[in-house]
Amino acid sequence: MTLPLPKPLNSKPILDALAGKVLPRPPVWLMRQAGRYLPEYRELRATSDSFMHFCFSPDLASRATLQPIERFGFDAAILFSDILVIPEALGQKVSFEQGEGPRLQPIGDAAGLSRLHDQIDLKLLEPVFETIDRVKGELPDAVAFIGFCGAPWTVASYMIAGKGTPDQAPARLFAYRYPELFEKLIGKLVSASIDYLVRQIAAGVEIVQIFDSWAGVLPGPAFRKWSLEPILKIAQGVKAKCPDARIIAFPRGVATHLMEFLDCVDIDALGLNTSDNTRWVAQYIQGRKTVQGNLDPLVLLTGGDSLESEVRRILYELSAGPFIFNLGHGILPSTPIEHVEKMLRVIRG
Repeated sequence: MTLPLPKPLNSKPILDALAGKVLPRPPVWLMRQAGRYLPEYRELRATSDSFMHFCFSPDLASRATLQPIERFGFDAAILFSDILVIPEALGQKVSFEQGEGPRLQPIGDAAGLSRLHDQIDLKLLEPVFETIDRVKGELPDAVAFIGFCGAPWTVASYMIAGKGTPDQAPARLFAYRYPELFEKLIGKLVSASIDYLVRQIAAGVEIVQIFDSWAGVLPGPAFRKWSLEPILKIAQGVKAKCPDARIIAFPRGVATHLMEFLDCVDIDALGLNTSDNTRWVAQYIQGRKTVQGNLDPLVLLTGGDSLESEVRRILYELSAGPFIFNLGHGILPSTPIEHVEKMLRVIRG
């Protein structure tokens, strides 16, 4: 006798997972799922002179957002944009150099900080909200829509250094040398992030993810002050204005510091880094929070038996609790399409 599957709480599986429901198969989406590994994205990107222009073009950004949904049928679309639109909207010019990543005018002292606006310029970000409005009408009924922002620590690290750095030493030095100035910058980013995410939700996203890609470089006290506390303030601020919003925090590489997020009722799920021990997560985290992750992007790049065995291991260790399948970081540009297809066949059975 075949028993009927449990009736979903929502029409969108990922919302069920975020509500704490254990599903027959986990919903799946990938960080950077709209990007350079897709030939259709590369063709679209070639039509724009600059990456920031691409992000601020509703026509291009909406098409990029929808491409992986059309090809793979993921359970969620994520807005095509960048975490550095917030510095841009605070008055710090952002550009992307071919092959070199982002470039900003570094903030090295009080004078640099004083050049920023007091509040985020949401009018500058109207193209982003128009992108959301365009996409939400095109998504299948079962597909959720995710917006995002960078966490204050990660965004500040780019604003201070003026570029990406391997260990975020410029931002760490700034925080140690000028704690009051750094606290002012973090406070400004917390306020800007709340306003930005609330406006994304008003435009049509149902879930927001807060990316703290560089949280793992901070020692314990600094992690709590500059990563954990600002993320919790953002979550509280967003939920105060949008109680139905769902929030995923992704403090990458913080290991057992993940447990410090468990008491925050305003965060619905925790993203896992590639190195997080899934058996430990299942034992200590999943009983209180939905988790998301954490396939190694290099395994997806490799494919073959390694890919299948790793996907099955993660499913075995995490599917007994509320779970969203994802990577432990963004998909690599050289990842073959057929490897993504194979991953989805294993997940979907």
